[in-house]
Amino acid sequence: MGEPHIARRERLAALVADRAADAALVTKLVNVRYLTGLDSSNAALLVPADGPAVLCTDARYAGMVRDVCPELECVVERAAALALAERAVRDGRRRLAFEAHEVTVEAHDDLAEKAPELLPLGHAVEELRRVKDEAEISLLREACAITDRAFEAVLPLLRPGVTEREIAIALERVMVDLGADKPAFDSIVASGPNGAVPHHHPTDRVLATGDLVTMDFGARYGGYHADMTRTVAIGRVAGWQRDVYDLVRRAQRAGVDAARPEAETGTVDAAARDMIADAGHGDDFPHGLGHGVGLEIHEAPLMGYDKTGKLEGRVPVTVEPGVYLDGRGGVRLGRWCGGDLPDRPCG
Repeated sequence: MGEPHIARRERLAALVADRAADAALVTKLVNVRYLTGLDSSNAALLVPADGPAVLCTDARYAGMVRDVCPELECVVERAAALALAERAVRDGRRRLAFEAHEVTVEAHDDLAEKAPELLPLGHAVEELRRVKDEAEISLLREACAITDRAFEAVLPLLRPGVTEREIAIALERVMVDLGADKPAFDSIVASGPNGAVPHHHPTDRVLATGDLVTMDFGARYGGYHADMTRTVAIGRVAGWQRDVYDLVRRAQRAGVDAARPEAETGTVDAAARDMIADAGHGDDFPHGLGHGVGLEIHEAPLMGYDKTGKLEGRVPVTVEPGVYLDGRGGVRLGRWCGGDLPDRPCG
């Protein structure tokens, strides 16, 4: 993925120039990965407004840099951010934009001793990450495909006598067996009344006939995250369960239909939320409709009743409405879509 990373750094360099900075110091590790391909626990990247970028990491990752991003100059130092701040000043780049949302007060004080002038970069890299390129879309598709196959593999295990924890472990094991790096996040398996808790942690509760079971899980593949939500019934479905499921399914479809380029995020949320509210369950849908996915499981844009901004093409987002009834259970369904991207049945 060398060429995509080079193009991403060029886009950031243009933003640095627009901010009248000499260079950007990128220290958020997921942003360093986005710009270089390097996945590490210690790295920083200096992106000048003009000229080649410089990567810094410690000796544990120097060999990896040669394999992943050989086109980059690599400085080997443990104090990566400070080393690059010194390098910037040495090269005559005194106005250094930094990720203020990522840097601690203590780290800022240390940087200020090295660089004469610091200015906030803002969430510039995160904004670049919103719109996915072909390489990212390919990785997201595979993450979703693995998640789909894992759901199909585990579905026969959902029967009376099996615990939530056993289902969660099975999902995560199967995703890795199918090629995932690891689970994208801690899997949710919520059965019966536990389904009324949106972020329930799997327990030793035994699935019983008549339960609704909500599963929220996903695979991470090549660093990119899938996020699927499904609700299934154990045995015969009660009338109220079918009614709630059908409502959430219609609301999800309305949200997917509304998620198009130029759509306001609040409008997309309202397409699903208003339908649920009109059915008398407005207070039973307590979270936002969805969020962006990529190198992080929750990325911009966020879609909620209080969110602003517009969707763009090639911005994958989840659409995952839910209804949660205290003491009875809940239903949540999730899939992802992306403006001009074909829908996938994976949230």
